[in-house]
Amino acid sequence: MPTLLVLIGPTGVGKTELSLRLAETMHTCIVSADSRQLYADLKIGTAAPTPEQLQRVKHYFVGTLQLTDYYSAAQYEAEVLKLLETLFTEQNTVVLTGGSMMYVDAVCKGIDDIPTVDEETRRQMLQKYETEGLERLCAELKLLDPAYYRIVDLKNPKRVIHALEICYMTGKTYTSFRTQQQKERPFRIVKVGLTRDREELYDRINRRVDQMIEDGLVEEARRVYPYRTLNSLNTVGYKEMFKYLDGEWTLPFAIEKIKQNSRIYSRKQMTWFKRDAEIQWFHPEQEEEIMQYIRSVIAS
Repeated sequence: MPTLLVLIGPTGVGKTELSLRLAETMHTCIVSADSRQLYADLKIGTAAPTPEQLQRVKHYFVGTLQLTDYYSAAQYEAEVLKLLETLFTEQNTVVLTGGSMMYVDAVCKGIDDIPTVDEETRRQMLQKYETEGLERLCAELKLLDPAYYRIVDLKNPKRVIHALEICYMTGKTYTSFRTQQQKERPFRIVKVGLTRDREELYDRINRRVDQMIEDGLVEEARRVYPYRTLNSLNTVGYKEMFKYLDGEWTLPFAIEKIKQNSRIYSRKQMTWFKRDAEIQWFHPEQEEEIMQYIRSVIAS
């Protein structure tokens, strides 16, 4: 049976290098599950695979979008499943790796069949957000869909806006479309999670941010600065750099905030992943044990 090897873990844990070695060992390719590495102009701030790494192993869903492109987890699910159909005719195992929790779940479990929002509704809601602000939209969501209002991250404009888009477009609550039923997949899914001690992980995150600065993150942020209001740039690394470029923060302060927000994000990722009992956890250096585990599951 074809097998999708899902390698996950928090930002900075060491997924990239291990995924390359696993793919090389199994003579296969890598499907990225990183919602920001999709954008061609965000190489440094997203720690996208380098040209050398892309040469070592064939990658999919890296650098395929422009900053202005609209993209969703539902589109990702459909495109990855279509790609896997083809890939599994050529090889028995494919590696999927990345830290975008919703993208991983979209492929492994499927996401609800929520209607695609039309351009007119999207434009209207964006205008409403820009003129009235997030607090007003949250109050509106409380009226239109109180059940979703109770569980959504009210500080995340993307989630609040999307729920309201569905309410306006369909006349139904966003909650009514969220059945959260797991979909059957025509392939086996093996989930390997990578974890490190908190102190060790935080040190790696801090050093990785320093490396990004050295590699030219400030210049990369300056190049995409004209697009700073786009959702594609509403992410750790760029938000802080824009505050520096706006003159609100000093560069050292912005760098410290990137480190801090990356650490916070890593905790959110672990909280999300720990809810999944199917994930078998390893330290990234337990490469031999990981391969043994993968082989034993595939052989069973």
